[in-house]
Amino acid sequence: MSRRVVRQSKFRHVFGQAMKADQCYEDIRVSKVTWDSSFCAVNPKFVAIIVESGGGGAFLVLQLAKTGRVDKNHPLVCGHTAPVLDIDWCPHNDNVIASGSEDCTVMVWQIPDHVALRSITDPIVVLEGHSKRVGIITWHPTARNILLSAGSDNMIIIWNVGTGEPLITLDELHSDLIYNVCWNRNGSLICTTCKDKKVRVIDPREQRIVAEKNKAHEGARPMRAIFTSNGKVFTTGFSKMSERQLALWDPVGAGSSLAGWCWGGRGLWQQPGTQHKQRTKPNTSKQPLGNKWSRI
Repeated sequence: MSRRVVRQSKFRHVFGQAMKADQCYEDIRVSKVTWDSSFCAVNPKFVAIIVESGGGGAFLVLQLAKTGRVDKNHPLVCGHTAPVLDIDWCPHNDNVIASGSEDCTVMVWQIPDHVALRSITDPIVVLEGHSKRVGIITWHPTARNILLSAGSDNMIIIWNVGTGEPLITLDELHSDLIYNVCWNRNGSLICTTCKDKKVRVIDPREQRIVAEKNKAHEGARPMRAIFTSNGKVFTTGFSKMSERQLALWDPVGAGSSLAGWCWGGRGLWQQPGTQHKQRTKPNTSKQPLGNKWSRI
């Protein structure tokens, strides 16, 4: 009886082709902070990268067309007193970027179109409200000057950047560390993943959980979730055996629980959102499908 030692993968011997040196950015000291972040953000004008910096946190902003070797003395955007953990460009203004840091603050910056001759140290506004480090920053997709931040204090704050005041504070919906937050297409809902292995769909205006899935992925590693354009929730995570998993959930057709399909090492299977049996007769009433499993 053969015993498999190494887990097989279809992509084990697949390799990408690197771009030419003149089409890349070289000699960038990317941050080594242990935080689950992409450490970069891009828009039609600029690319921003969180970098190593002594005496506080900083990130580098480069024009997209200026590829090649980056001068080690290139001006930085620095104002945080601790490492920067996340950055995000404003979708309504390509010259505005927000940053969250271990110093528990959120800063919003104005980036000039021309190449700055010295480091930018004065933010437009400083947002203070978290008691622990801020690791998630994301702008509202449709409303101007609305910014969401989440920190290690298990709290989500939605800010009015124009006034510098918090609009909504969600401090009782998560019992553990928040892994990621994503707006839906029109900004009416947010989905979150948490260390307690739950995926939540939240209405921030009503400050309540619309739908929830417990143990969407049973592995101990962090999972992430995003909204698709049609309102469903796509998640990535791991099984108990550390096998990668992808899942698609429907927050509409399953009442207060998420139902969907999951793909992983053992193939494709259905994840019901409730414990009720599937209905055999179609629901012809105008009431929402409370307990009917929704096939995606």
